[in-house]
Amino acid sequence: MTAAIGHFIDGRWTDPAGRDVIAVTNPADGSIVGAVVAGDANDVESAVASARAAFGAWAQRPMDERIAYVEALAEGLERHRDRLAQTLTAEMGAPIAFARAAQVGVAIGDLAHLVAAARAHVAREAVSNSLVVSEPVGVVAAITPWNFPLHQIMLKMGAAMLAGCTTVLKPSEVAPLNAAIVGEILDEIGLPAGVVSIVFGDGQGVGSPLVEHPDVDMVTFTGSRAVGEHIARAAAATIKKVALELGGKSAAIILDDAPVAESVEGVLRSCFANAGQTCAALTRVLVPESMRAAWEQAAVAEAARWQPGDPAASGTAMGPLASSLQRDRVLAHLRAAEEDGARLLVGGPDPLDLSGAYVRPTIYSDVTPDMRIFHEEVFGPVLAITGYDVLEDAVTLANDSIYGLSGGVWSADRRRALDVALRLRTGTVGINGAGLDVGAPFGGYKQSGLGREAGSRGFEEFLEVKAVMGAAELLDRQA
Repeated sequence: MTAAIGHFIDGRWTDPAGRDVIAVTNPADGSIVGAVVAGDANDVESAVASARAAFGAWAQRPMDERIAYVEALAEGLERHRDRLAQTLTAEMGAPIAFARAAQVGVAIGDLAHLVAAARAHVAREAVSNSLVVSEPVGVVAAITPWNFPLHQIMLKMGAAMLAGCTTVLKPSEVAPLNAAIVGEILDEIGLPAGVVSIVFGDGQGVGSPLVEHPDVDMVTFTGSRAVGEHIARAAAATIKKVALELGGKSAAIILDDAPVAESVEGVLRSCFANAGQTCAALTRVLVPESMRAAWEQAAVAEAARWQPGDPAASGTAMGPLASSLQRDRVLAHLRAAEEDGARLLVGGPDPLDLSGAYVRPTIYSDVTPDMRIFHEEVFGPVLAITGYDVLEDAVTLANDSIYGLSGGVWSADRRRALDVALRLRTGTVGINGAGLDVGAPFGGYKQSGLGREAGSRGFEEFLEVKAVMGAAELLDRQA
């Protein structure tokens, strides 16, 4: 095993010697590709103390200076794009072309849109008889997932930096190596000590002490609904601000005038990209009964283009799941679907002739609301098809979920599609395959979370608002 990577705290890398470590496994073949120190409450204490000490000076820095650091960070990501992509492929299985374009490319785009939002933000304005001022929330604990790790780090850390907050980052222990490269870039650009610290570890060792720490002012978390609930409860003890981006079971509605080939291609791309490990993936599709047979036939043909393979090969469309644990979870969902009576069209739980954490791209039809596959988030390349007779039924079925993260509508008439999209109780909706827009707000309704990420709304999550009453007329003199 290569030498373990220590934490990045107060602008310095800690010595990993003598510490317990977490091995990082390549899900494609089970090989060990790196290791990080397994952090504990003492490491959290050091990182939070550093962030608290750095907060005052960082919050007072002019916005142009904070922007310059974030732009330098974006340039560092571009400079290390290939290395980051190769690291992400090795630690969580993203196909290399997807890792370059989506995993790293989207992260760079995140920062560009956040910088634009920070430039446009009005930090002081007159409202009624008051001077209303935006100020940074304080010390932020950022807890990020393994499925789009770099993207989520940039959405949280980049926005917090621009807002004037200091951050303690806990990256996923499944895919922490890309975060170590981020730490190197922060070191390269000379970010002041304590503005960002990175503490490696699991939820028990690092996540819980971070959420419970009295000097942490805000927790921003992306992950499962169950862990999000735990974090919200723990943060409530000290009334911390909480931003949660949680699960989804998002539905695509195919209208009766939608082109079959285009809608099939778009839905399967959303469902199968990143091996289905996308919180906003369209994993349910509602199809008119009059066109369901044609849609199913086209979907089976399209699924053949998503065969799993070596993620390091340039032509691979789908790699393994991020871990053997995640593979086993997905296989359990597939077996439950078949127990419940879903009709398998392609894929299924049978093993592949590959040694890693692979799952077949899978499509079930005849899925009804009483089946687990209709409601439960699988987080794998699994699509459930449900037929409908009238559009009102499709909207009802789409909204029949505890989640409300994303959705999709396909129609030859975009105005008609918009009318349906506006009836979906979700935070985002794509029309005719429109995908992620990192300049727009991203987040969910219902149990998909609290708050928004990306763009201006994501930047504003890290701000508090103060009203100075009787001071409106002083705005020009204080600007």
